[in-house]
Amino acid sequence: MSTLTTALPRAAWLVLERELRLAFRRWEQITHPVVFFVMMATLFPLALSPEPALLRTLAPGVVWVGALLASLLALDTLYRGDLEDGTLEQLTLTGQPLGALLLAKTVAHWLLSGLPLVVAAPLIAYALAAPGEAVGTLMASIALGTGVLSFVGSVGAALTLGSRRGSVLLSLLVLPLVMPVLIFGARATDLAIRGEPSTGPVWLLAAMLILAATLTPLATAAAVRVSLE
Repeated sequence: MSTLTTALPRAAWLVLERELRLAFRRWEQITHPVVFFVMMATLFPLALSPEPALLRTLAPGVVWVGALLASLLALDTLYRGDLEDGTLEQLTLTGQPLGALLLAKTVAHWLLSGLPLVVAAPLIAYALAAPGEAVGTLMASIALGTGVLSFVGSVGAALTLGSRRGSVLLSLLVLPLVMPVLIFGARATDLAIRGEPSTGPVWLLAAMLILAATLTPLATAAAVRVSLE
């Protein structure tokens, strides 16, 4: 039992390291979501008006719709490549808890798709005329929100592995489930831009992230086993 407990962190770390190495060989996996996010947010001032008051009003919705869609771009390939090359099958045969290994894959997905959005948040805030005081809250809420999106999206990606139109089904499955993230994230951003306390929505996002990180690896593991049968 102690050997299994000791080997699990090592196995999870190897999965995380493998995902990061593979991603850095294919830079488009990292650049596509963040480029889409930045382009969507920065085009709004050009399409509407550079008036700061108008941009601040639109900023919460623009930021969170952009973050949601950018996160969805990378979800379809989360497990599909591993299914085709047999990696998923090998993970189920390691003797380690599959949920923990898939948790490591989901963390790697967030590091590659969610973290770049967090880093790009100050640029988005500047483009939408948001005050500098709101940048910290914006970055924190995007970090928490994209984490929830990655965990919930991992379940959807596992459920749609056997479908030819997986990307369409994935969107239909994930979007309704992440509406609370969109609502509370936009609310936190709106309060921060107006200079009001935003700790309530941020703490709710944190609670949602903890719940998602606790429950979704088990659901993802069950969905992957079903797809492999």
